[in-house]
Amino acid sequence: MPQDSTPGEERAQAPAGAAAQMTLAEVETAARAAHEGRSDKAGRPYAEHLQAVAEGVRARGGDDDLVAAAWLHDAVEDGVLSEQWLDAARLPQRTKDVVRAVTKRPGEETEAYARRILATPGARLVKAADLAHNADPRRLAVLDEATARRLTRKYATMRDLLGLGPDD
Repeated sequence: MPQDSTPGEERAQAPAGAAAQMTLAEVETAARAAHEGRSDKAGRPYAEHLQAVAEGVRARGGDDDLVAAAWLHDAVEDGVLSEQWLDAARLPQRTKDVVRAVTKRPGEETEAYARRILATPGARLVKAADLAHNADPRRLAVLDEATARRLTRKYATMRDLLGLGPDD
């Protein structure tokens, strides 16, 4: 070990040519910045939804890779971060795979979307947390009746396709 190094310093450094992975705090910051100025259907700052999904993933036993995916779960679908950004991001492949799995593609049938989620380890848990927050009666209550009914049906259909029970 070089004399000007402190014990353990060499182990903490990334290998030459390899960048350190983003921390959860960095992922959260990137997600909040990407969605800055956006509101959800209920008129609330979009970052509140991202935080609720991340907390829901953690409460359901999700690890840091899945919490990171929760912060980013809508970023590509909503066009606030690109596929290229995701490709280049210093994230575990598992996180990237889950983000891609929960990103609904234009014109994609709901059943195909659900199959991709089910085929990707961890994606079902992230989608469960997303659906739980989206279907929260307090959030739906501020919407007009027709929109609330439409979204309630949409979320129930996806829950059924994913085999999610009331406690998921």
